[in-house]
Amino acid sequence: MESTINKTATNPLLKFKVQRIIAISSFIIFAGKLAAYFLTNSVGILTDALESTVNVVTGFISLYSIYIAVKPKDDNHPFGHGKAEFLSASVEGFLIIIAGLIIIFEVVKRLFNPSEVTQLDIGIFIVAIAGLLNYLIGWYSIKVGRKNNSIALISGGKHLQSDTYSSIGLVIGLTLLYYTKLAWLDSLIALVFGTIIVVTGLKILKETTSNLMDEADFKLIEKFGKLIDSNKPNEWIDIHNFKLIKYGNVFHINCDLVLPWNISISDAHREGEKLKSLLITNFSEDIVFNLHTDECFQKYCTNCKKENCNERKDTFETLLNFDIKRFTKEKIEN
Repeated sequence: MESTINKTATNPLLKFKVQRIIAISSFIIFAGKLAAYFLTNSVGILTDALESTVNVVTGFISLYSIYIAVKPKDDNHPFGHGKAEFLSASVEGFLIIIAGLIIIFEVVKRLFNPSEVTQLDIGIFIVAIAGLLNYLIGWYSIKVGRKNNSIALISGGKHLQSDTYSSIGLVIGLTLLYYTKLAWLDSLIALVFGTIIVVTGLKILKETTSNLMDEADFKLIEKFGKLIDSNKPNEWIDIHNFKLIKYGNVFHINCDLVLPWNISISDAHREGEKLKSLLITNFSEDIVFNLHTDECFQKYCTNCKKENCNERKDTFETLLNFDIKRFTKEKIEN
């Protein structure tokens, strides 16, 4: 039994519009930071500008990936194009790491060839405004991304917000430099934030690589399991072999439902529809649901609460409560 439930028909267009706003805004912010660097000659501000080049590049890459991801499934892509978002997020993580390494290289070079820093007051103002804009855009991107289960929007928003945090630290450091006139502070600031940028990129790359490899999301699976456990009727003796794969804003779910062995085909279908309805009414994502029904083979009598069963071999003792290992196990041996 397989069925597809499409509940978010307008979401792909919304994701595309949001990413377009992010891409254009990132370019404007980058232009401002670049102007601040040329005004001040500060390697600290250069770190901010270099990170913004990543924002611009990945912003447009994410825009294209969402355009691909929202395409409907076809003969060549039976599960849809949702993984394009994971690819874009992986590219973003990789580029962030490269930017961080370039910043660290520039810091080392500046230590051996120091340059005078000028017009810091203007540079501080521009960096502060850019940081605030990045935070607001990032917050909006994460909000829309979580609502529509878009890894591209979420990872992009987190990166923009991490850029804001680094901008705050940069403003503090540049302010100290402005009042103390200690030239080495500029290089120290850039070194610290270059390292932070590399760590951020590594985290994004690790998360998106896990998604590309279809790593099990046990926290999400546990939500499904506990929902089923608290709403199951007596006919649902056991549920196992639960598998979940995320493709963009679509959940592909497979599981086995154990029912009384002498139940009719029509009754078994009805119980499957109940399970499907339970899942789709409690999650906002689109769900492709594939269910296999098993008979109990009279091995679950101690766990079956079905009344008036003439084939019962043992008396009922206790229901099978949710257990993540049992829930995800392919085959249950009784």
